[in-house]
Amino acid sequence: MAHRPSKQFRKTALGTGAVALLVALNAPAALSFAEGRYHAYKIGQPSYRVQYGSWALVGLPDEYKINAMHAALLRTGKVLLIAGSGNNQRNFDRGTFSTVLWDPADDTFKKIPTPEDFFCSGHSQLPDGQLLVAGGTARYEVLGGKVTRAGGRMRVKNESPDKAVRLPKGTVFRSPSGVEYVSKFEVSVPKATRRFEIAYGRGGRMMPWQTKVVAAEARVFVEAVEEGAAGLTTQAAQYAVGGLTGGDARNVYGLAERLSADKQDFQGIKSAYEFDPVAEKYVPVDPMRDARWYPTLVGLEDGRVLAVSGLNDVGDVVPGDNEYYDPRTKKWSKGPFRYFPTYPSLFLTQGGKLLYTGSNAGYGPKDKGREPGVWDLRTNVFRKVAGLADPDQLETSSSVLLAPAQDQKVMVLGGGGVGESRLATARTAVVDLKQDTPVFRSTARLPRGVRYLNSVLLPDDSVFTTGGSADYRGRGASDIRKAQFYYPRTDTFVPAADPTVGRNYHSEALLLPDGRVATFGSDPLFADKDNTRLGRFEHRLEVYTPPYLHRDPALRPVLGKGPEEVGLGGSATFEAPGAERIERARLMRPSAVTHTTDVEQRSVELGLARTAGAVTVTVPKDPTLVPPGWYMLFVTDADGTPSVAKWVRVREAPAPAAVPESRDGWMGSPGDRSPRSPQD
Repeated sequence: MAHRPSKQFRKTALGTGAVALLVALNAPAALSFAEGRYHAYKIGQPSYRVQYGSWALVGLPDEYKINAMHAALLRTGKVLLIAGSGNNQRNFDRGTFSTVLWDPADDTFKKIPTPEDFFCSGHSQLPDGQLLVAGGTARYEVLGGKVTRAGGRMRVKNESPDKAVRLPKGTVFRSPSGVEYVSKFEVSVPKATRRFEIAYGRGGRMMPWQTKVVAAEARVFVEAVEEGAAGLTTQAAQYAVGGLTGGDARNVYGLAERLSADKQDFQGIKSAYEFDPVAEKYVPVDPMRDARWYPTLVGLEDGRVLAVSGLNDVGDVVPGDNEYYDPRTKKWSKGPFRYFPTYPSLFLTQGGKLLYTGSNAGYGPKDKGREPGVWDLRTNVFRKVAGLADPDQLETSSSVLLAPAQDQKVMVLGGGGVGESRLATARTAVVDLKQDTPVFRSTARLPRGVRYLNSVLLPDDSVFTTGGSADYRGRGASDIRKAQFYYPRTDTFVPAADPTVGRNYHSEALLLPDGRVATFGSDPLFADKDNTRLGRFEHRLEVYTPPYLHRDPALRPVLGKGPEEVGLGGSATFEAPGAERIERARLMRPSAVTHTTDVEQRSVELGLARTAGAVTVTVPKDPTLVPPGWYMLFVTDADGTPSVAKWVRVREAPAPAAVPESRDGWMGSPGDRSPRSPQD
C-alpha cells in the first residue's frame, strides 16, 4: 500500500513550493503573504516553541472590550481590568465607567459595576486579598489653545471657629472688579482654629490670655463664567462667595493669584474603594485626604499602604503630602512629606525603607524629584543612589525587584525623555542594596531603546520583557514587537517569540497562576508612520506561553493539597507527586500594574524539604521581605519548569496597640514622627 502524505506534510510542501514559485516570479506582495504563512508554520513547530515560547490571542467578545488602563491579578486567579472612562472624554461626560473581570482558566468575562472614574488611579494588594483602588479622574485636561475660559486654583478661607462650610459645585466667586467664576467641584472648608496666646504689658507684666483665630483653608478649581480675556488675571485678590449671608459672608472668602488660559491638566479625586474578589464588587472606604490622579500605592510590611504623588484637585502635582491607608480601620492618616513625580516606582526593601528607582510616568518638572534614592519613612531621610546611566531618560522606564527578593537587587530597564521627548534608551542597570553604599551598575543592554516596556517576574527567576515603543506613545509607528528574557545570574538577554500585538502607553502585562503571561492595552497617539491618522486603543488580549510550558507535560511539577495560610517564619506541607524532581520554591506576589508601574510583584525564595510524595516549604520571618497578603506558591524542577501555583496567605503580625491621632493628623508616637523636610 502506497504511503499517503500527512495533512501537515502537504501544507508544508505547498507553503514551501509557493514561496519558491513566487520568488521566481518576483511578486513582492504575494511573496510577503507566503512568507507570512511560512512564518506561522515555523513558530508553530514544537522545536521552535520549546526554545522561544508562543503567543495566542484570547477570544474577547465585543461587549467586554474596554480600554484596559489597569490590570490586577486577584487571589481567585481572575484578572481585574479597569478602564474607568478609559481616556475617553465622551465616556467621562456620560458617566460611563467600566471594569471587566477575566477568568484565564476558562476565558470567561464579567462586567463589574464601576462607581467612579478610576482612570489613572492607584492600586495595591491588601493583606486579606482585597485590592485597594484609590484616586482617579475628576476632570479631563484642556490643552493650551483650546481653553476658552480663564481658570485656576481658588483658595477658600473660613475664619469662623464655630462651623465648617460646604460649598456646592457651581458656587460663584466674584472678583473686586465684578468678574465671576464658578467652582467645578464641591469643596468643604473646616472650622478655623483658636490659639490662646499670652500677652505681656509694660515692665513684663503678664496680661490676660488672648485668643487668635487662624483661618482654615481648602482649594477648588474655578472657571470664568464668560469666555474671553475678561477673566484673565495675574493679580492677587480676594473674592466674595455668592450665596452666603450674615456671618458666613464675612468669614468665608476666596483668594486667587493667577487665573489663566494656559493648559489645564487632569484633576484627581479623593475616593477610595476596596475590590472584594469573592463578592466581585467595589466597596467604598474613607476617601483620601488629598485628591490624586497618577498616584503610586505601595504596600508596607505592617499591611498599611502608602499613597504617593499624583495630580490633585486643581491639576497640580501633589507637593509632597503623602498618606497611609490602614486596612484594619479603613481610614487614612498623614504620611511623611516628600515630593515625587507621578507614578513613581517605589519598592519595599529589607529593613522597611523604600527604594525609588527614578522610574515614573510623567507629570512634574524635569529637574525635581527625578533622582533615585532610598527613603526612610520613619526619619524622612532620602539618600540618593548614584551610578545610573541616562538619568534624563527615566520617564516611562520599567523597574523590577529581581528574584529572589532576598538578593535585594532592583533593575531599571529602558525609558525615555521627559514629556513628549523622542529620546529612548536601551540602558539597563541594577542596584545591589546589600552594599554599604549602593550604586547602580550598568547591565546588559536591551536590543534597542524603548519606552513603556513591560517587565514580568517568572517562577524560574528570569524576567520576561515585552512590548514598548521607540518614541512617545508609539509615534512614527515605532511599536517594538519583540520580547526577551533577562537572566540575572548571567546578565544576558535571550530572545523570545515575537508578539502579534504592539503595545506602548497604557499597556500592561502580568504573570498568571499557570505560569503564562497576559498582556493588555495600548494607547497609540497615531495609527500610521506619518502621524496623520489618530490611533485607536488596543483591545486585543494576548497571552504568552513560555518555553518551560512547552516541555514534556508529564514531567511538570505538581502541587497537591496543602494549607491556605502560613505565618511568617512558618512551614507548610503540600502533596507533591514526584517530589524528588522539585528543586526550588517561590512565593510570588500578584501584580497590580498600570503605566509600566508594578511595585507589587516580588518573588521570595522559600526553604524546601522533600519527602516521599510531599514537599515542605518555609517562609522567611521578615515581613519586609514577605509583606502580608496572598501569594502564588510555585515549585520548579532543575530546568525551571514550574507547577501551577497554589494560593497561600501569609498572615501579618499582630496589630500594634492603637495610638490616637494627633491634631496635625500624624498617626504614631512622637518618636516616630516623620518631619516635614526639604528634599535632600
